[in-house]
Amino acid sequence: MAPDREIELKFLCAPEDLGAVLAAAPAGDDESRELISVYFDTAGRDLQKAGVSLRVRESRGRRVQTLKRGEGLSREEYEAPVEGETPDPELGPLKDLLPEGERLDPAFNVRVTRRQRTFRYQGAEIELALDQGEVSGGGARAPICEVELELKSGSPQALFALARELGAAAPLYVSFDGKAARGQALTAGAALQARRGGRVALLARAPAAQAFQAVARDALGQIAANAAVLRAEPRAEAVHQLRVATRRLRSALTTFSGLLDPGGLATVKAELKWLARSLDEARDLDVFAERMASPAKALETPPPGLKALAAALNGARRRAWRDAAETASSARFRALMIDVTAWVETGDWLAAAGAQSTRAFARQALKARLRKVLKRGQSLREADDAARHRLRIEGKKLRYAAEAFASLYPGKAMARLIGRVKALQEALGELNDLAVAGPLLAGLSLKPETAFAAGALVGLRMAEKPVLIDDAAKAFRRVKRAGAAF
Repeated sequence: MAPDREIELKFLCAPEDLGAVLAAAPAGDDESRELISVYFDTAGRDLQKAGVSLRVRESRGRRVQTLKRGEGLSREEYEAPVEGETPDPELGPLKDLLPEGERLDPAFNVRVTRRQRTFRYQGAEIELALDQGEVSGGGARAPICEVELELKSGSPQALFALARELGAAAPLYVSFDGKAARGQALTAGAALQARRGGRVALLARAPAAQAFQAVARDALGQIAANAAVLRAEPRAEAVHQLRVATRRLRSALTTFSGLLDPGGLATVKAELKWLARSLDEARDLDVFAERMASPAKALETPPPGLKALAAALNGARRRAWRDAAETASSARFRALMIDVTAWVETGDWLAAAGAQSTRAFARQALKARLRKVLKRGQSLREADDAARHRLRIEGKKLRYAAEAFASLYPGKAMARLIGRVKALQEALGELNDLAVAGPLLAGLSLKPETAFAAGALVGLRMAEKPVLIDDAAKAFRRVKRAGAAF
């Protein structure tokens, strides 16, 4: 059974804004219906692990079984009518995905009211769907309110053009999580948790352009998910993971820059730099509180003013989290997500990217990244804070590149390199924390006793600086030895 290709964009939307979206869309015939979907998986969640969703959906007395897999704008879709309430294991690749003897059980349910309209737009046929309802499973439930744009025929660019137009009428937030992903998170108790980056599976012989798209999609998905958490509940881990995701994507732009058109690349880099900088203050405050202020409570003689310092830091952190949440709610952020996703999926760079294999590209890119780290690290001990910070940045780029290409290197060598670069990054990070502590605290306008406590903490940590430099030098030597395998 050959799959169809579903080409679709998803957005989160507030219920009160659905009317504005519908009013801004091109005219067409409207339809409203109730959709009841039961999603299935094995007890060991084999389909979820394989990146597959499987559902049986009922509408107007008719049941349809659907299997979807893939990421990004276009996904494989296998669909067929079924008589009963349970899936047919013979549909598409389902039989090959199920371990022998494993049965399929209901995992969670999705019930929505769908308002749907199909129309022509810029030469394309597009289906607009507004879904409002809930997902339930494992004794928990969560609301759903989504806008979906599905391309029936024509150019994918039309989807993004329409998204920009509708986004001017109502706040639309790009989402890379379908209803299956939301149900999986809900039943796992992770419906509102900060998200780490995933392991990207790359095909060694595929063009390197496809590798870039896969890495960028994963980073964009991490950005979108953590921004959603931050909008709902501003907190430190969501800020941190949103910042990490932004760095991962910026690093990918640098690693794959030889494939990308300079004009589009410069624009994307500038917007991501804005996003990263808008999160810097919140993250710096979090790090100071977690690494310096909190451990000081255990000192035999804590410095006077420590309690007041903790209160000042907590107030500043909450304000910075709110500022970060405002960034993740802003029109600029929404436009960034639409525009960067459009560029990754349909940008002009694709026409000139060439056919170099992912494996060949990865080999060259890793060597280039490693050379920069080794060159900067030679003078680590004698370097000033700014130079060590630049080494730290190069270390991050190497680590993110290594993690992106890790699926191409199944042995222990890549895992060893990643672990050792991470250790170097953390050692240099502690040194950077000391370098930024002074300016950070100066911006808080602390009272004298509170400022004394802050200075005492920085002084205690500063006394450890020679040891931290030794740790960083040792970590660098370990990276050098691990890098010899590449």
